[in-house]
Amino acid sequence: MQIIAANHSSYPKVGDRPEQQAHRQAYGQLERKEITKEDFERVQEKVVKEAIDEQVKAGLGLVTDGLIRWYDPISHFARGLGCEVNGLLRFFDTNFYFRQPVVNAKVSWKGPTVVHELVFAKKSSPKPVKAVVTGPYTLAKLSINRSNADFKSLVAEFAECMAQEVRELSKSGAELIQVEEPSILKNPDDFDLFKTAVETVTSEKGKAKVALYTYFGDAAPLYPKLMRLPVDGLGLDFTYSQRLQDVVARLGCSKDLGLGLIDGRNTKMESEAEVLKVLKKILPTVGSERVYLSTSCGVGDYLPREVAFKKLKMVSAIAKKAEEIV
Repeated sequence: MQIIAANHSSYPKVGDRPEQQAHRQAYGQLERKEITKEDFERVQEKVVKEAIDEQVKAGLGLVTDGLIRWYDPISHFARGLGCEVNGLLRFFDTNFYFRQPVVNAKVSWKGPTVVHELVFAKKSSPKPVKAVVTGPYTLAKLSINRSNADFKSLVAEFAECMAQEVRELSKSGAELIQVEEPSILKNPDDFDLFKTAVETVTSEKGKAKVALYTYFGDAAPLYPKLMRLPVDGLGLDFTYSQRLQDVVARLGCSKDLGLGLIDGRNTKMESEAEVLKVLKKILPTVGSERVYLSTSCGVGDYLPREVAFKKLKMVSAIAKKAEEIV
């Protein structure tokens, strides 16, 4: 079993130091039309490289591009699918807000959203890079539906679109694609509908591996069903439920397992001893080829950059110590 220190998804765009304010300053300049989109993209590329460099410096074995170009995980994809973008809405129980999509007509895929982001990140990183996409169920659940389609049909439309995104990511060299579906934890009665959407997305994965990640809720009640989904990996947020570690330890896991044991929303630093205690409970019972240790969610929108870096350094340090367990 490999134990890999990984970034969950996002990384802070800005920091406290003056040289870490470039993204915020450039975004303001773009809004005021003082710079072009091309100028802003050059700034974003620089910040992506910084985010990757800091993840590598923290000791991670698997990184992301930090989702630096994303305004939020919902509108980033919805804009390209023909959705209108409405006002701000709180993202689950966090202090982060997303721009809520409005679906006025059939959702349709018009071209890749994050393929160029992945390609750039892979060229900029000495470590493996995973792609991150938002899942179709969460996109549909967090949108305002003003089209003629019912909710089931809307999920199916988003699923077809995200399947094409996954297909293009795979063709572009993605080895691991993380599909984020936090909304299913709040709506377990929709699981059959959700399962069908997951099947649609994974049908286009090609040679890539697809990992389903949930967070901001208790995954324990759904864990047996999640294990049976046609995905290569599962990523779980352990900060919402003490019971989840017991369920995983009892049932094990044959898929690649993402363990979100370090709180990605709280500036308080965890006790390495306590995290290792949980790992000692879980790891002997799982048959996963790879275990990815990470924060419980992306750190980009919830932690100061300095704290985010320290959290990722902790992830790396604990992953090294956990190798002695297996």
